[in-house]
Amino acid sequence: MSLEGKKILVGVTGGIAAYKIASFVRLLKKQGAEVRCMMTPASFDFITPLTLSTLSGSPVGTGFSDSKTGEWTNHVEWALWADVMIFAPVTASSLAKMAHGFSDNFLMATYLSAKCPVFIAPAMDLDMYQHPVTKENIGRLESFGYTIIPAENGFLASGLDGQGRMAEPEVLLQYLTDHFHRDGRFYGKKVLITAGPTHEAIDPVRFIGNHSSGKMGFALAEAATSKGAEVILVSGPTHLKTAHRQIRVVPVTSALQMLEAVQNHWEQADWGIFASAVADYRPTVAANQKIKKTEENLHIDLEKNPDILSWASANRKAQKVVGFALETQNGLDYARGKLEKKKLDAIVLNEIGEPGVGFGTDTNSVKLIFKSNKIRSFELQSKQELAFSLLNELMNNLYE
Repeated sequence: MSLEGKKILVGVTGGIAAYKIASFVRLLKKQGAEVRCMMTPASFDFITPLTLSTLSGSPVGTGFSDSKTGEWTNHVEWALWADVMIFAPVTASSLAKMAHGFSDNFLMATYLSAKCPVFIAPAMDLDMYQHPVTKENIGRLESFGYTIIPAENGFLASGLDGQGRMAEPEVLLQYLTDHFHRDGRFYGKKVLITAGPTHEAIDPVRFIGNHSSGKMGFALAEAATSKGAEVILVSGPTHLKTAHRQIRVVPVTSALQMLEAVQNHWEQADWGIFASAVADYRPTVAANQKIKKTEENLHIDLEKNPDILSWASANRKAQKVVGFALETQNGLDYARGKLEKKKLDAIVLNEIGEPGVGFGTDTNSVKLIFKSNKIRSFELQSKQELAFSLLNELMNNLYE
């Protein structure tokens, strides 16, 4: 998900949502981007140039000259510097100026000098957003080849509730990530990904489960979507959410529910990446009421859950099937055995025990093993970065 070395020019206009740009700039810097900010005079009422200068580590463009030195600020140079421009929030007034070429401030002059891709995130009250003139202006900007990041529904500064909120900083970041990570080899590919644990009910308040957070599966889903694939994410119980609107999330709880969801979508898939940690067993009978603590020992009869990965492999047509193996010892031997027994195209070996590796962490270190016995090792890195690396390696080898 890295934006390492990418030059991002952020334009801020005078809407209340400007306060969110501080968080957005921090996200960009965290991803390794070089950031410059431009501001219209009206935006000073909502966030200061000093704030954005401090967070971005660069001077903020506010006018055509420095008020102290009188030195000219070259808007053309700023435009040529950028790999991408993103304007957020964009008020109705600024949107109209952008659509019709008005250039009455530094930000607009820089916008008119753009040679790079342009992203625009409108933010205004719901009636303004739905006004025919606004819709016409948005359509006009889209006809120029610019990307409009739609406003979201929610509580607005006016006290009304509806569409008009600027997209959240995480959504803005996702649009830029998608732009820089598009890969034509993924276009038209449908990828089914499973993620997270399963919970097998003992009674209405207890379950058998595991510590899986779902982070690796969610990272794979977001990376595949960023690359241009159509993704269905079948997720067990997890607190995670994705900022990617294109991902179709199918929430499930138990292994039986996950199997049913996979069966419903498997025929349309080109790939299956099974990153979920499915419980091996479930109670033979789940109690209808909470089991009371009356005995010294409680015995629960368990039965084996279906093997979702084996089912997918056995019922494939032309699909590529990738599994995950989490091991605590003899990992390479167990992973190779699973790869062969379940007739997989590849398997990702995750050996827990080292710091930063395993359930719930934001980082991971894995080995990717192909049926050809080729092995690719990945050093400790963020799960987002690892997801992109795994997908690249899988595409390079499964379609060679």
